[in-house]
Amino acid sequence: MPSRPRSNISFLLDLLTEAYEKKTWHGPNLRQSLQGVSAKDAAWRPGPGLHNIWELALHSAYWKYAVWRRILNGPRGSFVLKGSNWFTSPESHTEAAWRRDRKLLEDTHRKLYATIADPRNARVIEKQTRMIFGVAFHDVYHAGQIRLLRRMQQKRRKR
Repeated sequence: MPSRPRSNISFLLDLLTEAYEKKTWHGPNLRQSLQGVSAKDAAWRPGPGLHNIWELALHSAYWKYAVWRRILNGPRGSFVLKGSNWFTSPESHTEAAWRRDRKLLEDTHRKLYATIADPRNARVIEKQTRMIFGVAFHDVYHAGQIRLLRRMQQKRRKR
């Protein structure tokens, strides 16, 4: 008996989960790439004007929020941090501030996932498939950048 095809929404949820937190075939996903990163390492900047791990995490949280907001047709400017797209890491690079901002990423991911999984949003989700693919690929892209920054830090320490 042929198996029943998965719904598009089920596929999108799997894609989003794999890009953010589920074990993957390609290496660390976004959440895994942040594991074990200290506040000091997250704030390390590879050069003037270049983004650090902290900023990549906040940027990823923002775009998860932006997709969530677009799905629900929510008001612009309702992200918890002022501004959009890129946010600088706080002046005080404390572990507490880093935990707070990683939690923001986690909470924003959970909120987006729940919105996509909610059957009441199915019609809108079907129209926003490309955007949801985009946010998943965005997670994988920045996970790769974070892994590169971590390698740069390791090489720097060995010198």
